[in-house]
Amino acid sequence: MKKILKYGLLLLVLALVYVVYTNYPRLDIITGFSAKSVCSCTFEAGRDLKSIEEGDNDIDMVNYATNKINFEEKSVTSTVFGLKKRKAVYKEGVGCVLLPEKSSKEALTFHKPNRKISQSSLPYPYGNSPQKDSIFNNINYDVLDMAVENAFDCEGYEQKNRTRAVVVLYKDQVIAEKYAKGFSRETKLLGWSMTKSITSAVLGVLEKQGKISLSQNKLFREWEKDDRSKITLNNLLQMNSGLEWTEDYNTISDVTKMLFLEADMTKPQLFKSLMGQPNKSWNYSSGTTNLLSGFIRNQFKTHQEYLDFWYAELIDKIGMNSMVIETDLAGNYVGSSYSWATARDWAKFGLLYLHKGNWNGAQILNESWVTYSATSTNGSNGEYGAHFWLNAGGKYPNVPKELFSCNGYQGQHVFIIPSKDLVIVRFGLAENPEFDVNIFLSEVLDAIK
Repeated sequence: MKKILKYGLLLLVLALVYVVYTNYPRLDIITGFSAKSVCSCTFEAGRDLKSIEEGDNDIDMVNYATNKINFEEKSVTSTVFGLKKRKAVYKEGVGCVLLPEKSSKEALTFHKPNRKISQSSLPYPYGNSPQKDSIFNNINYDVLDMAVENAFDCEGYEQKNRTRAVVVLYKDQVIAEKYAKGFSRETKLLGWSMTKSITSAVLGVLEKQGKISLSQNKLFREWEKDDRSKITLNNLLQMNSGLEWTEDYNTISDVTKMLFLEADMTKPQLFKSLMGQPNKSWNYSSGTTNLLSGFIRNQFKTHQEYLDFWYAELIDKIGMNSMVIETDLAGNYVGSSYSWATARDWAKFGLLYLHKGNWNGAQILNESWVTYSATSTNGSNGEYGAHFWLNAGGKYPNVPKELFSCNGYQGQHVFIIPSKDLVIVRFGLAENPEFDVNIFLSEVLDAIK
């Protein structure tokens, strides 16, 4: 018996050594992801470690990480079997920032945006008071409630859909809303790549103010002496620049190195070479969005002006007061990936686009910018516009082709269906096809005649 236990223990040790050896080059990214995730979910969303590790960090290899929260310092340290220690620290106003190895919080200087949040007495969505409920005769509420219920998993059964929040708005009215256990309408949720659509909207505000144009080129001085000078702002917004980039979250790729190793995330795409021809080489790239964050920074004389603009001219203007966009170590907004807000505030962003850039009478974006955002990009097969996803190619066959949406990793969505006057928000941990978006949306639409 002792011999069996001895050999069993030896095999276990050898298995652990093999796992560490084969994944050692990825450990920086694994522990970086874990530290950043636990830090943001703890200090931005107010969640407990158990739910974070069993939900957000329940990803292959990331689940090997051990996480320690320092509530006094507001930091999280993560390791895998004691190796590759990474730390993320929280700073109010800019969320959690992942530090390089051997960095200390004391050596850092954080700048945060100045925010002027007004408390409007108007009912939701245009103010902070409860909405005035209306009953729409053309809605079958039993069918609608069942459609929303079907998006969630039944407690005690297989967790397949893994939905956390659903909010359905019709004619500016919340007609259905549901949250998973442990989540509520006050819980901030990570939008992941839905943040790209926020970045696009900030550029739309600058365009309305006459400070930028879609056709402008020579966007960065580093590009002035080569063919990259021909890349236009439109090319970047449509992910059609022709620049080299690999967007693969399962390997050490351009995107994982950027998010978990880079101090300044506006730089990686800046120094990539042209691999294709602008407007003929569609390639989805988080690096491009963070490059655009850097482009936005260049429109301002000071960093404080850059930090303030996103909130003063867009986010707080439409009452997304819960939203926080996190910065990188250099203080730039991570426009590709890191924004947090409640599901109801995400719905407000959808309403801005549903109403063609108008917010309760104030034109935040030009109507033409919204049309442009929902216009198909060359080479995307009708799936992509200007930092928005489209259904023009019929990806969701039972849903109107006019649908456009903000999409994020693991199935974060703000769906906009103009002809139906609908905004549908869904957050979760499973994405299409595991979570069948076509069925979900079509069931909601079936309830509205």
